Amino acid sequence: MKNIRTVRLFQKKISFLLDVQAMKKLLVISFLTLAVFFLSASFGDSFISPIKVVQTLFGQGSDFDQLIIIDFRMPRIFMAMFTGMALAVAGAVLQGIIKNPLASPDIIGISAGGGAAVVGFLAIFSDSNHSLTVSIEWMPLAGFIGATVVGCLVYLFAWKDGVTPNRLVLIGISVSALMQAITTMLMIIGPIYQASEANKWITGSVKSADWDQVQIVVPLILVLLLVTFFTTRQLNVQELGDDTAAGLGQSVQKTRLYLILLCCCLVASAISFAGAIGFVGLMAPHIARRIVGSSFGVLVPTSAAIGALLVMVADIIGRTAFSPLEVPAGVFTAAIGAPYFIYLLFRNPNK
Repeated sequence: MKNIRTVRLFQKKISFLLDVQAMKKLLVISFLTLAVFFLSASFGDSFISPIKVVQTLFGQGSDFDQLIIIDFRMPRIFMAMFTGMALAVAGAVLQGIIKNPLASPDIIGISAGGGAAVVGFLAIFSDSNHSLTVSIEWMPLAGFIGATVVGCLVYLFAWKDGVTPNRLVLIGISVSALMQAITTMLMIIGPIYQASEANKWITGSVKSADWDQVQIVVPLILVLLLVTFFTTRQLNVQELGDDTAAGLGQSVQKTRLYLILLCCCLVASAISFAGAIGFVGLMAPHIARRIVGSSFGVLVPTSAAIGALLVMVADIIGRTAFSPLEVPAGVFTAAIGAPYFIYLLFRNPNK
């Protein structure tokens, strides 16, 4: 307990415990994430030195550097960062709610719901000539609605005198399988362009991000992250068990519903433009838990930093590994996440 400090603010009206060691680790991870943010701006079709990147960001670079860094690379970097943060925090919260280290937005169907909605959008709004009858700019909204609706349906189907973690994850897996089946069927019977567009979205990519999208996504995710951070302290109580939490005065089911809705909004916001980048919500909380422990006060921001780091690194690899071709970031997160999921199954055979 020697690393625990009590912090009191506003004339002792607000007080909380601070794990000094965990905070030092969080600062190191945050610094690493920030370094990757600047480094990411250097890589692409043409390499720009990190020094020039910093100069350009402070308005001292050449017109060419400003065009490449500010107009082309920065939107996708911001999109990668905040998408990773949102998915990682949603995964951390879901793992806390379900009390299962294998829980993530991918596993319980939220991401699959967004994917099915996108493919459905492409099918419904196509004419006999296989052309879209509405702007493709509406496609992210379809993904947002699909992810949120499916998340609510999972909770509704899992309700039986309350929602238990095991029932929630089992219903989620079933709904996820149904959404994936619907997605596959629509892609098979639809036109070729539909399968191509849907595949890019389902895999997950930040390649087409622009400043208009960033201006929508970043403020929304920031607000949701702040709300989640100040709400997840309730999960520390739920870790003691539902009966104990109820005995301490917490409305367990209402809190669980509220947190699940927050997760749905986080995931829906993240995938609305970047697509369903997989396994970030599974890996980031696990890595964070190994580094800083399981207290949600420090676990949530650490998961956010690691999630941002994972997606930005995946995007760097996607831009450079097979140049001049670009590989979606979701390919690399899945390449790492799928073996990691198998590893967790062996590590947690009773989950």
